[in-house]
Amino acid sequence: MEEQGIRLNKYLSEAGVCSRREADRLTSQGRVTVDGGTASMGQKVLPGQQVCVDGKAVGGKERPVLLLVNKPSGVVCTTAEFKGEKNIVDLVNYPIRVYPVGRLDKESEGLILMTNQGELVNKILRRGNAHSKEYLVKVNKPVTPEFLQAMAKGVPILDTVTAPCRVEKTGPQEFRIILVQGLNRQIRRMCEYFDYRVRGLRRIRVMNFTVDGIPVGSYREATPEEYKALQELLKDSSGKPWKELNKNKNC
Repeated sequence: MEEQGIRLNKYLSEAGVCSRREADRLTSQGRVTVDGGTASMGQKVLPGQQVCVDGKAVGGKERPVLLLVNKPSGVVCTTAEFKGEKNIVDLVNYPIRVYPVGRLDKESEGLILMTNQGELVNKILRRGNAHSKEYLVKVNKPVTPEFLQAMAKGVPILDTVTAPCRVEKTGPQEFRIILVQGLNRQIRRMCEYFDYRVRGLRRIRVMNFTVDGIPVGSYREATPEEYKALQELLKDSSGKPWKELNKNKNC
């Protein structure tokens, strides 16, 4: 490829995708992306850039994608379609197919990661890795020292006892909690055990990623520095699914 790049329509033509005229038509329809961003007419493709048409990479495998999404309340964290429900994939509407890493309750808001890398998902979600997630929680009555201590020690829910965690008061009826588990509706169930009701729940951090600077309902791609830090955190994690790693164990 020329040092200063080549025009997008020429690139697609030489890659055998379509004619230059058809490439211009696809570009004008917003169906072509360069490094995840919608391409423009006459744009040049530089060495190392990833070009996709209708979400499919030109000349090879789709480029790895990792998004930080600030999910609003009311959006379901699934790729499935349900009548009357808006899912996280529809919200993001990314040109490459991505899916959520784990879940965040429909009523909850805040940070959720999305990717097209299955191995990365398995490494992040493996229970044994104890990767931390941080939340801000509003409840229906005053937060007491006794409540904080009991939450931190572990709470019996779902036929188990939650792992010890960090909890601190941030307001009269608000607290911050850092978990290394991902049980179904865990924080809500923990609060309900002590007769508290969650009135607002927002995830602000997953591992080394924070929701800072991302407006509700928006997303951004992970930076190279963030991705490098993530790989360091995951260096001892297996990419195999948890069930495969523990198929001979009673968990």
